[in-house]
Amino acid sequence: MSPDHPPGLDLDRLRGLLDRERPGLVSGPLSGRLIEGGRSNLTYAVSDGTAQWVVRRPPLGHVLATAHDMRREHRVISALHPTDVPVPRPVLLCEDEEVLGAPFYVMEFVEGTPYRTADQLAPLGPGRTRGTVLNLVDTLVELHAVDPAEVGLEDFGRPEGFLDRQLRRWAKQLAASRTRDLPGIDELHATLGRELPRSPAPAVVHGDYRLDNVLIGADDRIAAVLDWEMSTLGDPLTDLGLLVMYSAPLGLPGSPVSTTAEAPGHPAPAELIERYAARSGRDVSAVSWYTAFAWFKLAVILEGIHYRYTRGQTVGRGFDRIGDLVPVFIEHGLTTLHEGSQEG
Repeated sequence: MSPDHPPGLDLDRLRGLLDRERPGLVSGPLSGRLIEGGRSNLTYAVSDGTAQWVVRRPPLGHVLATAHDMRREHRVISALHPTDVPVPRPVLLCEDEEVLGAPFYVMEFVEGTPYRTADQLAPLGPGRTRGTVLNLVDTLVELHAVDPAEVGLEDFGRPEGFLDRQLRRWAKQLAASRTRDLPGIDELHATLGRELPRSPAPAVVHGDYRLDNVLIGADDRIAAVLDWEMSTLGDPLTDLGLLVMYSAPLGLPGSPVSTTAEAPGHPAPAELIERYAARSGRDVSAVSWYTAFAWFKLAVILEGIHYRYTRGQTVGRGFDRIGDLVPVFIEHGLTTLHEGSQEG
C-alpha cells in the first residue's frame, strides 16, 4: 500500500462518506498519512491539497470495542469544543464498519507541536519551557472547571467509588501479567487501598494528561488537547497526580520511558501543584496519594509491556530495558506515599 494510502484508511470510501455527509467540505483528491506516536488508536492526517483533517480509528484487528470507543472520544470533544478547553473541532462520527472496517471519527487538523522528550523541549530555552508547562496546568484547571451537566456529560462515567474501582482495575491488570517477584508492589497497592482519599466533586477527567498528549502552538499555549480515549467522569485529582508524576525527573539517562522533566526550566512538581491549587481552588492535600497511584499505574503498564516482551509479542527498540524500570517506579510510589504521610 502506498504512503498516501496507509493501512486501515480507505481514502475512496472516506471521500464518498464526506461528500454525502458534509457536501462541499472536500475539494480535491484525498491523501493520507499515519501520525506516529499514538498509544493504541490509530491517527491519520488527511488532506485534499488545501485543507487538512484528522481521522481516528481503533487499531487494525481490534477486539475489545470498549477499549477503543470512538463514540466516547467523539462525544467528549464535541461536548468540550464550545468551552474554554482547546480541542479540535469535530467533523463527523461514523459507526458504519463498512467504510473503514471499524468505527471512526473525523476532526479538524490543528497546527501545533507535540513535545515528547526533554531534548525536544530544550531548544525553547528555560523561560519558554517553564511557561509551556505552566500553561499545561492552566488548561487542566479549565477542563476540571467544566460542569459536566452543562455540556451534556453528566452520564459520561460513574464517579461513585471511582478511586476504589481504579485501584482494583490496575491490581487486576498486574495479576494478569505478573510472572516475577516485584519487591514493594504489594505494599504499594495495599497502602494505596488503606489510605484511599475522599474524592472531590466529579469532573471530566482526561485520564492520560501530560505534555505529549497536547499540541503546543506558536505562542507556546495549548492549541489542542488530544487522546481522549481514557476520558471519563471521575476524580479530577487523578489527572493532577499523573501530571505531577510525569514532572518528576527519573534520573535514568537513556531510559526507554522518557519524561520532559529533565528539560532546563521545567517547573518542579511542587510548583505545578501550587499553581493548580491556586487556580482551581481545590484541596490538594492528598496529592501524594494521587501521585503514588500514578507511579503504581505506570509500574503495572510497564510490567505488562515487559511481560509481552518476554513472550515475544512486542517489536521495536527499548523493550528489553522496560522490565528494569518497573522497580524504579515502585520505589518512587512508595517514597511518594511515605513523604506524603510525613507531611500529613
